Formats: sequence, structure tokens, C-alpha cells
Amino acid sequence: MTSKVICIVLGGGQGSRLYPLTATRSKPAVPIAGKYRLVDIPISNCLHSGITRIYVLTQFNSASLNKHIKNTYHFSSFSEAFVDILAAEQTPTSGHWFQGTADAVRQSLHHLSVHEFDYVLILSGDQLYQMDFENMIEKHIEAQADISIATIPVHVNDVPGFGILQTDENSLVTDFVEKPKSGFEALVSDVSPEMEAQGRVYLASMGIYIFNRKLLYKLLQSNDNADFGKEIIPQSINKHKVLSYQYEGYWTDIGTIPSFFDANLGLTDDIPQFNLFDKNYIFTRARMLPPSKISGTHMEKAIVADGCIVNAKRITRSVVGIRTRIGFDTTIENCYIMGSDNYQTLEQITECQENDQPIMGIGDRCQIKNAIIDKNTYIGNDVCINCGDALPDGDFPTHTVQDGIVVIKKRAVIPNGTII
Repeated sequence: MTSKVICIVLGGGQGSRLYPLTATRSKPAVPIAGKYRLVDIPISNCLHSGITRIYVLTQFNSASLNKHIKNTYHFSSFSEAFVDILAAEQTPTSGHWFQGTADAVRQSLHHLSVHEFDYVLILSGDQLYQMDFENMIEKHIEAQADISIATIPVHVNDVPGFGILQTDENSLVTDFVEKPKSGFEALVSDVSPEMEAQGRVYLASMGIYIFNRKLLYKLLQSNDNADFGKEIIPQSINKHKVLSYQYEGYWTDIGTIPSFFDANLGLTDDIPQFNLFDKNYIFTRARMLPPSKISGTHMEKAIVADGCIVNAKRITRSVVGIRTRIGFDTTIENCYIMGSDNYQTLEQITECQENDQPIMGIGDRCQIKNAIIDKNTYIGNDVCINCGDALPDGDFPTHTVQDGIVVIKKRAVIPNGTII
């Protein structure tokens, strides 16, 4: 059945709400959980569901994403499987950038046309979840639906942040309002007793859609609507059979620094909502890294990726990414350290130390709390980050502060003794 499906992963726009993590990379290329990229989540869900023909649409800062896709997703020469990047391009029929989610798919239809398929699965590239798309496709076919929308029950407090749907007794969508601020009380839908007990009685769109091929082409070629959530979906409800596929597992939209931070630190919980240790593991680039080496460090609720050299005093509720170096007597609390793309040689480390310059990683006797450390940073000795009074929001040469979270920018150099 999944052989009749082709998937499009929407790479997102500029990702300004995730700045500075998106200053030099697209949103799907942002590292997550110490060793993966955000784009690995939807792609892994597809591969575990038997969907092996996947396009990733992108237009901003796509170089690192292209490199990751190229180095990660390899299939047999005798297989029709692929994961390919479709970047925004100028053509004789279109001379502008993607104007929205629907416009991005519209401009890519000619690439899809060379394949045989009956259904198009459209996913977002910046969400954290584990879903069996095969089951969603089966429900779509059984109901003879034209469009299916994955929905998740949410609490009344969360309603203004989502597109909210209302369904009938057959799970068909009867109403849709994009991010309602008020007057949405009548949009309550039938949910499971467990969700109802939690007060989660409103159905929010997860930005995951299945379209019948013919209808998708018709909808996109007959008008110039730019967005699925704001235009295509609302206009289709009274004209086509739109099905709600209700999902009750863990799902979060990683669109802001706080949501990104919380999603990563949540992975350190004893029983995390998003389970990395599952048979449906996340596919990512295979790196030939040594095991991590840890000496004299007290760790509690910590995730440490491959290739790290850790001499810290204490690490608490933190994620430590690949190739991270952490010096002696350093304490790390509530942090996501992304790691490094390469190691410094012993000669380079010696030269830095002789010149009183920071080496790549985190130095000795540092105190770091509530921070995201982007890749390839140089944090010197005796540095204190976010250890005092609450910091006001702001953007600075080496870091950004947002909602009490300090984000050290990629390749930033923090001299010895710095206090942030």
C-alpha cells in the first residue's frame, strides 16, 4: 500500500524563530539530541512506515542540509527508494521563491510527475514525533477520503497556537479555524476518554496531510493559494471529503528556541515522552567515531553522544553532542551542547594553550546553566554562563538570550574568565 505513496517534507522558511540556530543552516538541518538533525525525524517515520520515496523541499541556507541528506540516505542501486532535496528554483513558469507551503508543493509538481503514485504524504520538517503513516494511509483509503489531516487533541490553553478542526461522528472534518484567539468554544470534538480526562477536547492540525494525487494537482493548478493551513484546507472542507486521523502520542512543533530547548532536555527524563531507545530508531549519518571517554564526572539525567572527552565535575539534565570536549571542574546544568564537526589536533590544542586561547569545546572550571551551545564553539577556562540573575532578551555578537535561555552561536569564541 505504501508503494502507492510519495512523500514531501516541507523544509520551512527562514526559521527566524529558531535564530541563531538557523543563521547558517535551514531549520530541518538543526542538530537535535546530540547526533541527529531535525529532518531525520520525518524521514525515519517514513522509512519505518515503508515509504521510501521522499522529497525534502527547501530554499534557505540549504547547503548543510544537502550535505547531510547526501551523506546519510543511501539505497541499493536496484531500489526505487530515494531521499532527494528539491530547492526553490527559477523556471520558465515560475520565477519566484516559494511563497508558502502550498506554493512550494505547486512548484515541485513537475518533479513528482515522473513517478507513479496515488497518494501524496505532506510532512513538516520541524516536528518531533513517532508515527506509523501506514495506519494513517489505511484509514484514508478505507474512508475513501480525498484529504486526511493528522490531528492531536489539545487543551483549551493551547488552542490559539494551532489550526483547530471540528469533526462529526465519522471523523470527517466539518469546520476548520486557523489559530483562533476567541470564540472557539463550540469547536469541541469527540476524543478518547483518556484525552477527555486531561481536558484535551480540541483537535489541532499537526501539519501532516495525505492528498489523493488527482485532487492535489487540481487544487494547486486551479488557483494560486500559497498555504495549506490558511487556504487549501479551509476551502476544501465543504467541497471534498476531509478525514481527521486522530493521534494521541507525543508530538511537539519545534518552532521556537524554548520549544527546541525543552524537547532536547526532555530526552534526559527517566521515561521520556519521545523514546530514542525504541525499535523504530532514528536514522542519521553513520559516523566512525570512537566511544566517549568520561573521567571523574558525576552525571545525572545526561545523554552523551559518541566521540566525547569529558572531564567535567558534574553534568545534570543535559545533552552532550558528538565530539564534545569538557574540561576539569566544570559544571553543566540544563544544557544542550551540540558538539563539534571535527577534532583539534594535539598540536593545535597545545598552541591555543600556549597563547592563552580557548580550545574547541568547553574549558576548565566553567559554570554553565540553561544554555544551548551551538557547534564548533570555543569556550575558555573560568567562563560563567547564565549563573546569576535572569538575563533580559537580546542578540549579541557571541550569543542570544531568549526566555532565559542563552544560545552560544556557532563558532563563537568566549575568552577565559567571561561572564554572561
